[in-house]
Amino acid sequence: MVALKIAFWICVFLVFYTYIGYGLLLWLLVRVKRIVRGKAVKAALPTDSELPDVTFLVCAYNEQDVVDMKMKNTHQIDYPKDKLHVMWVTDGSTDGTNKQLVRYPEVEVVFLPERRGKTAALNHGIGQVKTAITVMTDANTMVNSEAVREIVRCLQDPQVGCVAGEKRVMARHEGQAAAEGEGLYWNYESALKRMDSELYSAMGAAGELNAIRTNLYEPMPENALLDDFVMSMRMVDQGYRIAYTSEAYAMEYGSADLHEESKRKRRIAAGGLQSCWWLRRMMNPLRRPLVAFQFVSHRVLRWSITPVAMMALIPLNVALVLMKGGTIYTIIWLLQVLFYLCALGGYLLELRGRKNKLLYIPYYFLFMNMNVFLGISYLRTHHGGGTWEKAKRG
Repeated sequence: MVALKIAFWICVFLVFYTYIGYGLLLWLLVRVKRIVRGKAVKAALPTDSELPDVTFLVCAYNEQDVVDMKMKNTHQIDYPKDKLHVMWVTDGSTDGTNKQLVRYPEVEVVFLPERRGKTAALNHGIGQVKTAITVMTDANTMVNSEAVREIVRCLQDPQVGCVAGEKRVMARHEGQAAAEGEGLYWNYESALKRMDSELYSAMGAAGELNAIRTNLYEPMPENALLDDFVMSMRMVDQGYRIAYTSEAYAMEYGSADLHEESKRKRRIAAGGLQSCWWLRRMMNPLRRPLVAFQFVSHRVLRWSITPVAMMALIPLNVALVLMKGGTIYTIIWLLQVLFYLCALGGYLLELRGRKNKLLYIPYYFLFMNMNVFLGISYLRTHHGGGTWEKAKRG
């Protein structure tokens, strides 16, 4: 029974630390840093004459339906037009994307006739960039007008190699479960990124909006599933920081439904495991202790051990209750049963197109963790390039 109890409490610790404890510890460490060093002072925004040339890079596959909307948004960016160079890399597009882009002579179009995936498009496109800074964004995301200026401000720090913008998820209508669940997750994730960045460095940048010093880019294997994460974390491994800013943000609609959202979560989970293996030396605390601490706490645990620990809690808890291990195990078992009943209630309501926030939170939390196991299966069967079926947006 002693071994069962030890295993049980290790699992409890892993689940608590990964989803709550790390955030609390991070908050405390950031407060201590502010007391010791004072709150960091933001650099002033450069004047127009001081602003560097920037390439605004969009990778696209069959995005004819959003080209005009994306270009309208691009034209609204508050940055000197002669210093903002727009490039679209169209990866094997077979629809009217290229024809649509012909209407915008200011755009440099890099066309790859064969679809090889976003990573291959990035490798090729960034090889054509002539500016010191590259800002990357998805075709279906809209950025705020001040985004590029804010990114350039962050890059005034020579230790910053990459800037991660904020992702904001929109729902087309109230009660759209997938979008609201994704938005809830990203609100928490954004808070963690903000604190990670203030402590030392954000742990990765999302492809919806990020920027790099172009000369730091290292071509990636074309089968990379999380190209944005691998690209940005390689820069941390080189000794640079990822700065996170909520003042440069990208907006997109959430997944159309939870089936479509599951496609994304599956790929992200598979890509997370792939990335952890490729970046495994960053987990070594003897190399860079703070980076290893942040990387393992924020990323590695939630993509690998913790979902397994969460599932293991069920049989371990049942065994300890049946073996009369103590009242505490009965209480925790009852809490687990309540949690899973709430998750089931959230699922049943979602099937009927209804939503209760108290029930939906445990459902979406369980939904995310179950997709980690689907991601493991996805990774085992994933061979070849970095193409995937896009999730439909709401």
